Amino acid sequence: MFKVIFHDQISCKFIQRRAFSSENPNPENAVSGENSQPIDAGSSMRKPISLWPGMYHSPVSNALWEARSRIFEEPNDSGTSEIELVAKSPSKSRTSICYKFSSDFILREQYRNPWNKIRMGKVVEDLDALAGTISYKHCCNDDGSTRPLLLVTASVDRIVLKKPILVDADLTIDGAVTWVGRSSMEIQMEVIQPTEGATNPSDAVALVANFTFVARDTKTGKSAIVNQISPETDKEKLLWEEAEERNKMRKKKKAEKKRDPENEGTERLDALLSEGRVFIDMPALADRDSILIQDTRHENTFICQPQQRNIHGRIFGGFLMRKAFELAFSNAYAFAGAAPRFVEVDHVDFFKPVDVGNFLRLKSCVLYTELENPAEPLINVEVVAHVTRPELRSSEVSNKFYFTFTVLHEAIKDGLRIRNVVPATEEEARRVLERMDAENSQIAKS
Repeated sequence: MFKVIFHDQISCKFIQRRAFSSENPNPENAVSGENSQPIDAGSSMRKPISLWPGMYHSPVSNALWEARSRIFEEPNDSGTSEIELVAKSPSKSRTSICYKFSSDFILREQYRNPWNKIRMGKVVEDLDALAGTISYKHCCNDDGSTRPLLLVTASVDRIVLKKPILVDADLTIDGAVTWVGRSSMEIQMEVIQPTEGATNPSDAVALVANFTFVARDTKTGKSAIVNQISPETDKEKLLWEEAEERNKMRKKKKAEKKRDPENEGTERLDALLSEGRVFIDMPALADRDSILIQDTRHENTFICQPQQRNIHGRIFGGFLMRKAFELAFSNAYAFAGAAPRFVEVDHVDFFKPVDVGNFLRLKSCVLYTELENPAEPLINVEVVAHVTRPELRSSEVSNKFYFTFTVLHEAIKDGLRIRNVVPATEEEARRVLERMDAENSQIAKS
């Protein structure tokens, strides 16, 4: 069993409990406030809500959409100009999902990979689903209604794994809005799994991620103002300051790219391309411990189905992230020759929405490897999602994902060697340098 828990439930009719059985739900029996019961999302008999027939759902997204149902049943159509937006503390939006892996074997089976480890793709998918619910909770009124808002994932700022996540021990995903701009908000998510014998609460944090959501008016499509945030505790104020700094850095980087799109010196490019030129011009003399980027490519294509859409009719962002992760994992597996271990996801931007019926092409490659630490070599995989419309002869990039993996220590001890990856073209070399610089800047900040 796992449960969804909404903190500070008195202020917002955000929770109701419904039956997911053949019995007709009775809205009059839906309770709110301190008497609300946690939503049980562990049952394999749970059915999709009638408000969203056929839409993409998982045990977690089912529970979260059910928790949101009050918002969509009672929309406030009075217009944004007539609504007074009240600043809210982060505690008003804080939400948790509890996964009882130790006792719920059916649930555990859904999150277990072939090596009896956690399926990180599903965890990433759940993070996005929970972040969406938190964003709606922040924007809803005290009576549980909301303005006609479209809240979408704009970006994800690094998902960092701090320690391995076990699939046979209980864990919690917890999150809250920590920063708000005019029409955007940042939500910090944590995966918490206590370590037996540990006394420091920070030791229980296994993963940290920051999602940015933006608000659009569903009628006009223009940006919509959202409730401001009022941090109360010292920790909330610190999180706000850190998010404000990240927002400033993102704006600074965008401005730098506009001023200098090339942004790279010829010396660094030539150094990267030198080995690639040997592969192209003198393959017999190429380093046997290296491989060209173009020889590490893998691709996946599929049609986006109606069952994968979210509440707004667009393809669920968490679904796209999971598909990208699974392709990256497969690529790293084929490249290394051993099961990879997830380390982190770098910053993700959602450039264009993906609609039902779109022909989506996910193209991946190993962009570069870091071999300075022989005990823990790093494999950096790029996945680019292209929305392809054959009837229009068009193909546009909707997302770019950058995943970092390593391999298990046992494989290294058995003599496994990870090859160096080299670019063959100037465009590939620029992509490598861009990612290396982004990684170095993150390390410098931490």
